[in-house]
Amino acid sequence: MGLKTEFDFKSLKKRWPSELISRHEIGRFSGGICNPRTMANLDSLGKGPQGKIRIGRKVAYPVDSLIEWLEARCLE
Repeated sequence: MGLKTEFDFKSLKKRWPSELISRHEIGRFSGGICNPRTMANLDSLGKGPQGKIRIGRKVAYPVDSLIEWLEARCLE
């Protein structure tokens, strides 16, 4: 029986200067709880955040979509 902690993921958005988060920068955005390689693996399984944007080899996520995804994962 684990304890769930409440964290306001929306507070991360206030500190981020853009509406998009590069997969490369996801560790910095999340305080290290998300790894770019893990995100790539989850995306390939269809379990990553919705609305990802791909330009060439670069992938980015809308901030709101990533926050929703983080909140949903925290409930699991």
